[in-house]
Amino acid sequence: MARINESAFGETPFQKLLGHNQEVMNAWNELGDVLGKDGHLSAHLKEQVRRTLAQGTGCEFCKAKGKPEPHLFDEKMSIAAGIAEVFTKQKGDIPEAVFHVLKEELTDEEISELIAFVTFTAASQYFGAIMAIKPAEAVS
Repeated sequence: MARINESAFGETPFQKLLGHNQEVMNAWNELGDVLGKDGHLSAHLKEQVRRTLAQGTGCEFCKAKGKPEPHLFDEKMSIAAGIAEVFTKQKGDIPEAVFHVLKEELTDEEISELIAFVTFTAASQYFGAIMAIKPAEAVS
């Protein structure tokens, strides 16, 4: 069970906890939809980044959605997943050397989108961890 009661608003456990403030929930969902879709980076790449982040943020609900699938990674996806790992391990303190690698493989537009996705997704996952959202099969 989560640390507070779910609201009557939202579809997922995450949304129902944010639903205590519908304006926040709606804006959060909208930004999540924009960041999660194909843009300068593919939605598939972002899903692998999301899965990688989930392993380090402590959100059990997020982890239950699947582990990263490194056998599907290409060079760009490996770099993006690597940024997610560095982000969680370094608590956001990304060394300049890491940005050097990013700049060799990604455009400025891709880097901006990746970092926006990583930070937003991590915020969502930290919310889930702090609120103790559990996967459906773990709820009793």
